[in-house]
Amino acid sequence: MTSSTTPRLTQYAAGGGCACKVPPGELERILADVSLPEAGGDLLVGLDHGDDGAVVRLDGQRAIVATTDFFTPVVDDPYDWGRIAAANALSDVYAMGGEPLVALNLLAWPRDRLPFELAAEVLRGGAVVCAEAACHLAGGHSIDDPEPKYGLAVTGTADPERLLRNDAATAGTPLTLTKPLGLGVLNNRHKATGEVFPEAVATMTQLNRDASRAALDAGILAATDVTGFGLLGHLFKLCRASGVSAVLDASAVPYLEPTRPSYAAGYVPGGSRRNLDWVRPHLASSIDDDELLLLADAQTSGGLLVAGELPGHPVVGELVPTRDAVIEVR
Repeated sequence: MTSSTTPRLTQYAAGGGCACKVPPGELERILADVSLPEAGGDLLVGLDHGDDGAVVRLDGQRAIVATTDFFTPVVDDPYDWGRIAAANALSDVYAMGGEPLVALNLLAWPRDRLPFELAAEVLRGGAVVCAEAACHLAGGHSIDDPEPKYGLAVTGTADPERLLRNDAATAGTPLTLTKPLGLGVLNNRHKATGEVFPEAVATMTQLNRDASRAALDAGILAATDVTGFGLLGHLFKLCRASGVSAVLDASAVPYLEPTRPSYAAGYVPGGSRRNLDWVRPHLASSIDDDELLLLADAQTSGGLLVAGELPGHPVVGELVPTRDAVIEVR
């Protein structure tokens, strides 16, 4: 639906995609002052370790997974933005080892600045991805907002004895990454220039369903998805929650092909820099800052980081037995 006369959605927002998240350090300071109940009883996963979704046990065989995610436009095409935002929101359920059951639209729209025909395309994209995921899409909520935003509130189901958590990883386990990095860099270039990167759109709209199911079938217990806090940030959170450290092989981490030339041209989201600043005190690194910044790149609808080995996906490191959550990058 994009053309020379179609508004460029990315120009209507200060940030874009998961790069517009509140920085992780600031978010943790805010939450430290909020009194929320810790997980216990039927609340199997709460806020304790910043996991991808909340999990509540219904009975011995069933639990519900609840999550929400929304963001400003990451691409200019409204249909693609809707697909990306929906896949990203569903990913939190897959990252917990669940299957999405029902989703509600969350739409913020500057109705005096952008035509509602574009909003309809965003919603259509979200509906297509929910249908692919066999997830019911039932209504939602909309508001008038100066910046366009879209996402989903998702409820899924899971086996309470077969969850993927970020506090269940053990030392001696390999680390597998199921999607290439570079999405933050490429989305930043798209916002600045209007250039379209089909490989980035294809990556962001790919569901993490198959990777999640494969992890469960392999008996894996720990995973997280790689989104706005970057690979380094999400790996640090997993290590901290599980009481382990990690060795990361930078040369084994895959990137989308246009990432490095785009980075060299200066296209780096501010969220990626904030990610690196936050995790730097926990790094032991022998590589330069350029490589570290790529590893901290703020992803949108990225892959799963799995504590275990999944055939067909690269092993990018391993967990090691120290409790100080240090990431050694080689």
